[in-house]
Formats: sequence, C-alpha cells, structure tokens
Amino acid sequence: MKIDAHQHYWRLARGDYGWLTPDKGAIHRDFAPADLAPHLAAHGIDRTILVQAAPTEAETAFLLETAANTPSVAGVVGWVDFEAPDAPRRIAAAARDRRLVGLRPMLHDIDDPEWLLTKFPAQAAAAMREAGLVFDALVRPRHLSVLAAFMDRAACPAVVVDHCAKPQFGNAVPSASWRADMAALAARGAWCKLSGLATEAPADWTPATLEPYVRHVLEVFGPERIIWGSDWPVVNLAGGYDRWYAAARALAGAHPQIFGANAHACYLSGRGGG
Repeated sequence: MKIDAHQHYWRLARGDYGWLTPDKGAIHRDFAPADLAPHLAAHGIDRTILVQAAPTEAETAFLLETAANTPSVAGVVGWVDFEAPDAPRRIAAAARDRRLVGLRPMLHDIDDPEWLLTKFPAQAAAAMREAGLVFDALVRPRHLSVLAAFMDRAACPAVVVDHCAKPQFGNAVPSASWRADMAALAARGAWCKLSGLATEAPADWTPATLEPYVRHVLEVFGPERIIWGSDWPVVNLAGGYDRWYAAARALAGAHPQIFGANAHACYLSGRGGG
C-alpha cells in the first residue's frame, strides 16, 4: 500500500485559516478530494493522512466528516485546545473517532518557543499516548531542542517531525545545528516526515538541492522511520505534486517503505489498521 502521509483539504468559507490569505495565490481557494484524486491515481497512491490546517476543533470535525466520506483518507491528524483545563478529556473524546490518528499544535506559529514545555500540559501528552495518537510536530529548527526535551517526558506520545523541521536553505550543506538537532530527535525515537522541503527550497530547486537534507535524515532516522508526504496543496507553490513526488522517488525510492509501510506503522497500526 502506498500512502501520502501529509495532505490537506480546506474550504475557505469556514473562516478559520488565519494564515491562508489572498497573497498565497494559487492555494487561496477550496481544495477537495476531487482535486487530489488525479494525483493519487497517477502515482498509484492508495490512501492518505489528512492533516489539520486551522487551530480549531471545528476544523477537526470538518476533516473527520470529510474522511468519513472519502475512502482514500486513512486517518486524520487534527487539533484540540491543548491549553484548555479539560484538554485530556477533549483528547479522549476526539480519539473515540477511530479515524483520528494524531494531533498537531501549530508550533511554528506560536510566538513562545518554549510553549511545548511551559504551556502544553503533561496530562495532555499522557492522554495522547494512552489513546494511541501521534504528535505531529510542525516546527522550525529553533524548536528542535525544545522538542527533544518534550520527548524526554515519560508520557510523551510518538512524535513525527513534519517537513524535516523546515530547514533553512542557502548554503551548499545543511547547517551543523540542524544536523545535530535532527540526530538528537532520531536518537530519541522520533519519526521524520519527508515533506515540505520543496516549499522551503529556492524557487529553482532541483533534486540535487534537496539531496543533502534527504541524505542526512536517511542517515540519522534510517529508512524505517521516515514517512513521505506531499504537503498538497501547499506544494503547488513549489512546483506541484508531480514534481515533488518525482524528486522524492529519485532521492529515497530505494526504500519503498518510506512511501507507505512506515506511515501505516506510525499512524494506523495503533488505531485499528486504517
């Protein structure tokens, strides 16, 4: 089974996508399953993981409803109000829908880089772990040391680092700090999502531009803990689905588990198999 482990659907009229402004151009419109279906068919992709794009529980309900009516969606990574006094109850209630496979605070939009240690309740982490939910970490490099400290908590859920932590491009090789911090997360058992690199890279990127970053995550996480995702439709800002898929296959295609089996093991095996 081939799985695209990171894609979005949204409906602008819902009104809670604060980041999705008209200056986003090609992606400032509705995206629905019918828009993604041709890409899935073209590349033989069987299932997807649908990921939140708004920090509201209403959007999570919208995604779960979409998943219930879209056979290609194997699971949803949603959002809850982690700072609410009853956050553990909210997490447990959301997890009763078996289509929910993970939760994601939008860490890269939170001003406080220490939020994960100071505002994210330990009880919420424990509730996620008890429910078998994955913690998707939408982070930038400045968050990685904090994420490592979060992972040192005894009740930490499984962690997936989205978009290889959005490394900064500009030099011929990745920064030493990003390499060291990603290695530290790998040593703690995190997973890494091979997604989003094209969006972070210069507009004229080629597979060679991305190769040092892919090579490093392969070295430290190993092919058994890397998961491919398209980040569609955001990837439309950086060449589109087909171009990114071709690059990812060129760079990591020697490890077919990255394109399906790993996503199943991480997101679906603990939630009834998807």
